[in-house]
Amino acid sequence: MIRNFKLTLIFFFTISLVSINYANPFFKESKLPFFAPRFDKIKDADFKPAFEEGMKQQLAEVDKIANNPKPSTFDNTLIPLEKSGQLLTRVSLVFNAITGANTDTVLQKLQEEISPKLAAQSDAIYLNSKLFERVKSIYDKRSRLKLDPESERLVTHYYEQFVHAGTNLLAGDKEKLKKLNEEEATLIAKFINKLLAGTKAGALVVDDASNLSGLSTEDLKAAAQSASERGLSGKWMIPLQNTTQQPSLQSLENRQTRQKLFESSWNRTEQNDSNDTRSIIERIAKIRADKAKLLGFSNYAGWVLENQMAKTPQAVEKFLSTLVPATINNEKKESADLQDFINKSGADFKLQPWDWNYYGEKLRKERFNLDESQIKPYFVLDNVLQKGLFYAAHELYGLTFKELHNIPVYQKDVRVFEVIDKDGSPMALFYADYFKRDNKSGGAWMDNLVIQSKLLGKKPVVFNVTNFTKPAEGESALLTIDDVTTMFHEFGHALHGIFANQEYPSLSGTNVPRDFVEMPSQFNEHWAFYPKVLQNYALNYKTGKPMPPELAEKIKKAQLFNQGYDFTEVLEAADLDMAWHTLSAEEPLQNSDEFEINSLKKDNLYIPEVPSRYRSSYFMHIWGNNYAAGYYAYLWSEMLDDDAFDWFINHGGLTRENGERFRKMILSQGATKDYNQIFLEFTGHNPRIDPMLKDRGLE
Repeated sequence: MIRNFKLTLIFFFTISLVSINYANPFFKESKLPFFAPRFDKIKDADFKPAFEEGMKQQLAEVDKIANNPKPSTFDNTLIPLEKSGQLLTRVSLVFNAITGANTDTVLQKLQEEISPKLAAQSDAIYLNSKLFERVKSIYDKRSRLKLDPESERLVTHYYEQFVHAGTNLLAGDKEKLKKLNEEEATLIAKFINKLLAGTKAGALVVDDASNLSGLSTEDLKAAAQSASERGLSGKWMIPLQNTTQQPSLQSLENRQTRQKLFESSWNRTEQNDSNDTRSIIERIAKIRADKAKLLGFSNYAGWVLENQMAKTPQAVEKFLSTLVPATINNEKKESADLQDFINKSGADFKLQPWDWNYYGEKLRKERFNLDESQIKPYFVLDNVLQKGLFYAAHELYGLTFKELHNIPVYQKDVRVFEVIDKDGSPMALFYADYFKRDNKSGGAWMDNLVIQSKLLGKKPVVFNVTNFTKPAEGESALLTIDDVTTMFHEFGHALHGIFANQEYPSLSGTNVPRDFVEMPSQFNEHWAFYPKVLQNYALNYKTGKPMPPELAEKIKKAQLFNQGYDFTEVLEAADLDMAWHTLSAEEPLQNSDEFEINSLKKDNLYIPEVPSRYRSSYFMHIWGNNYAAGYYAYLWSEMLDDDAFDWFINHGGLTRENGERFRKMILSQGATKDYNQIFLEFTGHNPRIDPMLKDRGLE
């Protein structure tokens, strides 16, 4: 997942600093390599004045551009806009990183305070009629300006962003839109903080270790440590991950414990307490529908999708509907198999959500003689990182990675690596933050701390965040198959950012549509279990010996196991997202629980034993992470990445030649071209769904 604030909303800015507190580390560029943030100097108290000064400077510069008496040109309008807002960008990028991965009450309060101000800042720019007239003037004569392709793309980008934001609205409607934008921004910040608190409070606390039977010794130690860190001595605690299903559910033998853990997850933000998010998301959905109407669209999804690859809600719904029948058919077969397995084991109950992963793991072991306990000893986090992710990146792209210990970080577990290109030149910095904390948002994501831009002389500084269970002191961090896949996924995003090679920051790196941005990340997942890569990193944490070929073969054979379930829960989430965001402004405020059930039933996706990967009330992607009407992107991008990987397999697989081609034609393009054209040029054809169906066992 990409979790970045919208660069189209906040520009860079250069201005002499007058009457500014120079002790504030944001007020001048960092002198660290790659302009890396001075986390050793940054304090909570620095953020608010930096935001205030940054917004003030940006508006002054934008006003100067808009009121320039000279005729509008590319150089006196768009170049200054690209250079504007550097202070605001510095503070925003760092604030975004810390509030996501290492927040506290001071920053949470500021987050709720500053969010509506940033929304108003964006509106002050994109609804500025004078500024738009200058942009439009350049756009109207763009074919006569003899610009290079990237510069011409920048012209179109700005024009489309202004129009998309509502610059053509009448004055009265602009004021209505501004109020809706500010309210939405405030509610989003509140949602994020309530979800973090609800997830923390929802952790399962156990008094008797016998109730955790089935967990490994390492997992029990980690649970005891998690409890101890919260002052719960003599107890065990399982913190919640962001998804509905929890990793421990596949191991816990006590059915009552499994049910408690599942319900803790399912109801984390529906306890009718201060962390309940339902009224917030219901209002956000209504605001978005009202905004869409103002902007001339029948629903919010229509507005969002006009600049995505899919273009329309109808195209998304058609795409999703083609996947439902085969997926549900697979799920029904799997459900029947699990119920039969339960019955044969002598149990007498109907399969429930908290049973699926537990009995699924048992059935997988029976069918393939394979279970997670056999696999985890070979998936040591540091090996996966350095001998897996970094190794594949070297084999494909020639990159090498050098760990640095002199770059300050925002939390002691964060590691920093310099990325070195094939010719020996320094390319980027990569930060890795892998362990779960109570003050870290759930899930996994990539973002930038510094945006690449030749115009600004900046190389990328990127980071990955995940929420893996931190091992007890002295123990190895052992990962599941899903964890390994997550690391490769997020590193795919990181590579997309690392290979950014644009002149202009607005077009740099991962600043691409949602239904394309997940393509590089999901493509990178394919290398996780590619034989040459797997053999290099899958080393037993006790013996150092490589994974036996027969175990690797078992993993390969088991890859399609449980795909009906896995695909169904993602389809349900995508369906829910589209349902919320195809509401019209005329429809009343929804009851979120009723709406969720009715929406899934309407599309034949209401399956009690397979709950959605995210319940609406904790669906961070769509309420807090800019994936509104965009969760389908994971499936759309999967179509693209499976098709691209099929090209690789048909052309020799993991080779430097293939990697260089992918780097040049996909990873380094940023937003400089049409994304359908980018894909066509790489594969030689338009996207095909067949490789995806094959990969998911849905043929």
